[in-house]
Amino acid sequence: MTPANRAPVRVGVFGLLGSGNLGNDGSLEAVLGYLRAEHPEAVVDALCGGPEVVTARYGIPATRLHWYRGEYRTASRAGAIAGKGLGKLVDAVRTAAWVRRHDVVIVPGMGVLEATLPLRPWGFPYSLFLLCASGRLFGTRVALVGVGAAAIGNRPTRALVRWSARLAGYRSYRDALSRDAMRAMGVDTARDKVYPDLAFALPTPPASAPSRPPGPVCVGVMDFHGGNDDRARAEEIHRRYLDGTTRFVRALVEDGRPVRLLTGDECDRPVVAAILDAVDSPLVTAAEAASLADLMKETAAADTVVATRYHNLVCALKVGTPTLALSYAAKSDALMDRMGLAAYCHPAREVDAGQLLEQFRALEKRSAELRRTLAERNLTAARQLEDQFTALTAALFPAADHAHALREAK
Repeated sequence: MTPANRAPVRVGVFGLLGSGNLGNDGSLEAVLGYLRAEHPEAVVDALCGGPEVVTARYGIPATRLHWYRGEYRTASRAGAIAGKGLGKLVDAVRTAAWVRRHDVVIVPGMGVLEATLPLRPWGFPYSLFLLCASGRLFGTRVALVGVGAAAIGNRPTRALVRWSARLAGYRSYRDALSRDAMRAMGVDTARDKVYPDLAFALPTPPASAPSRPPGPVCVGVMDFHGGNDDRARAEEIHRRYLDGTTRFVRALVEDGRPVRLLTGDECDRPVVAAILDAVDSPLVTAAEAASLADLMKETAAADTVVATRYHNLVCALKVGTPTLALSYAAKSDALMDRMGLAAYCHPAREVDAGQLLEQFRALEKRSAELRRTLAERNLTAARQLEDQFTALTAALFPAADHAHALREAK
């Protein structure tokens, strides 16, 4: 069959997409942008958490990830428990059938190999294992592209994550810590590469006109209860985080600073409501961001950003706004270090409003210098992501890569 009449490559995208997490959807958007630019002939569909949202927003067919619609609700009654159990068996068949229809499946970014937030092994880790095992069974190349990983204490979760990574046909990571974590869990990472987060490949909004001092501050909040190993202290951690963040916002308002509250997931909205109620000032408003593009516009309009969610940080850093991280995992520290702001991290588990305010003021004093640093680091990130997509084409679309090499040789 000649290139002119070769059947189009069937590409699936997989993950908790369209489920309200803006970071996950931003990673999908970056991969779809790459596919449409470099492989417009590819036929793309999704197996995901929110198929209606993915189809409406990105124009690709989508199938629900779980057969049982109550998958993410706590099962307390016998019927719900039975439904969840049956769903695990049905999902094994559904996932295998979906994978078999594809030449390539891409898991776009996301922290799919980590448990830095509360996670049960029979949830997404099980779904990812089904995907990778089905890919190996049917000869469908599964690519974990720019994903996050972290050391996992829970044995069943760790086993599922380790085997998922081993069975995948291609792996790359969004930071070196992720690659190191998979190596420590027994995965051969000798050929795995590290690139910036996929969201750095998204278009950057135009720079906003400078604001009159004192300018606005974006504060990205999170429904933070600690990680997988903090379940016994979850409410205590959440109260401390909310109290410290609220005190910090109140201090900014007392200084006359307009504050714009940002979220990154639907579950963050109650935190915004609690801060608005506690501070009760016209200087504090909440953004209605529906995408990473919206978040980038908000952070580009700010003088400074203080944020918790990883992709709130990514958006702020990508548009070049000086940023302070309320860090809840090593991935946040690694990102800030990559972008030249390692000194501006504050622990989300121990938010001290006074200390945070001191760090914030120190950050603002270096604002002009840090904006130059971010501009340089963003250029480097863009070049590295071009390398990521070139490597992905070589790994998943060898015929297209060969044709490109021939064109370059002429």
